[in-house]
Amino acid sequence: MANYIKRKQDAQKEHPDCSGCGLCLLVCPLWRRNRDLQHSPQGWAKALQHGATPTELADTVQDCTLCRACDPVCPEQIDVSGMILKLRKRMTQPRTAVLQERMSAQMRRPARTYREKTALLAGEALRAQPELLSHIEVLLGKKSALAVAEDDGADISLAIEAGLEIPSERLAVLIEPLWRADKVIAADGLLLPYLAQWLPNAKIFSLGETLSSLKSVRLNLRATDLYVIEPRAYHADYVRLVKHYERLRKECGCEFNLDLQRIAIPATSSGLPQRLGLEANDGYVPDDDMQARWVLHGRNNITRIVVESLEDRAAFQKVSDIPVVHLAELVSSLEEAGA
Repeated sequence: MANYIKRKQDAQKEHPDCSGCGLCLLVCPLWRRNRDLQHSPQGWAKALQHGATPTELADTVQDCTLCRACDPVCPEQIDVSGMILKLRKRMTQPRTAVLQERMSAQMRRPARTYREKTALLAGEALRAQPELLSHIEVLLGKKSALAVAEDDGADISLAIEAGLEIPSERLAVLIEPLWRADKVIAADGLLLPYLAQWLPNAKIFSLGETLSSLKSVRLNLRATDLYVIEPRAYHADYVRLVKHYERLRKECGCEFNLDLQRIAIPATSSGLPQRLGLEANDGYVPDDDMQARWVLHGRNNITRIVVESLEDRAAFQKVSDIPVVHLAELVSSLEEAGA
């Protein structure tokens, strides 16, 4: 994650530097769905170069999934996802009052201080499945004491995606209990680079990378598995993580949701309006079924789909009869107990 932060700090290039090469189109789920430059990073950059205002681009920019696939492929090293977030900050976003209230409610909650050196920010989807969360807690707590943070910053993540400023008081409620942690694991890939800035003394990891580093998990991966990487976490630290997953591929023989450029293909296509519970103003409706089928296309020897994200599990279960399991579910309770 430190490599990602340094690259972001070094990269001063923005939309004026876009050459229009179109490489970002090859990895963009919006472009793949619409084949319309108005729904692409290249289109937004060129529109800005020719004087378009953020308001004029608002409808399509809000549809961006922020999968971050465009960041590592840009030959100009433009911070493309950063450009998108800057545009959103200059737009009038829907339902910001609801988000502001969520953050205010979190500020009123008493903060717990964790003595454990490892903290897990589980996220809302994982919290909705307490048995799986408990299972993960046991897996990750084997080597060091683990605290499952009561505040996982879900409202902060959504506010970042919406381009809102995070009140310092709200940020303190999330960060202060984690100051003693040496290691912070987050299920939400969008939060990872921000946590690296907010907690400079802690090592920040995604849940997918952490689980896939466990020997007990790796031993249960099969050559006929399709391993689905969570794109936001992967692309946020691409240079380092592409090596991690390449080692995993060589060791286990499984396939990944990677294209020829080693970019992770998203299995879902929800943009900001859908995450806020709205429909897009331009009528764009994400088609997760089409996106998941596209990931599966041509993979005829797959007998199981292994996902890092519960959102991806739901998408694949809708379009395929192939068994879909979360990465943590590869390890049974008996294996946890050392049987």
